[in-house]
Amino acid sequence: MARKQKGSNNQAKARLKVAKVYARIADRRRDHLHKLTSRIVRQNQTIVIEDLAVRNMVKNRSLARAISDASWLELRSMLEYKADWYGREVIAIDRWYPSSKTCSNCGHLLQSLPLNVREWVCAECGTVHDRDVNAARTILAAGLAVSACGDGVRPPRS
Repeated sequence: MARKQKGSNNQAKARLKVAKVYARIADRRRDHLHKLTSRIVRQNQTIVIEDLAVRNMVKNRSLARAISDASWLELRSMLEYKADWYGREVIAIDRWYPSSKTCSNCGHLLQSLPLNVREWVCAECGTVHDRDVNAARTILAAGLAVSACGDGVRPPRS
């Protein structure tokens, strides 16, 4: 479009072509999210997610495009309304819960775990953890504990 003369018919046609491509991408993303959330809700009675501050995360210029592309907020809203339809439970774990730093095997809490460390070994039980898989297991365990107890999950005060 930068090469088209402003206000010309060719610029208008190029703008419409670009708009159609972006609309097709958005439709595919929405379709994928609908299929994914429907499958998740049908296959699970309780769905546990992390309550992320997506609006604040998008302010980080290096992550903004990837986060927006993933449509995390749309995924969460679809999960919530479909869970209501099917009578399922969606539990959101507090964003400050130390899910990556807590061992999913024994519950040991690390003092610090920098973002560049993708794998770590628990000092208590010796289990090797992938950061993301461990966080998912810890979030699931915390969510199921909330479901059983009916209480909120907050990180322990240090």
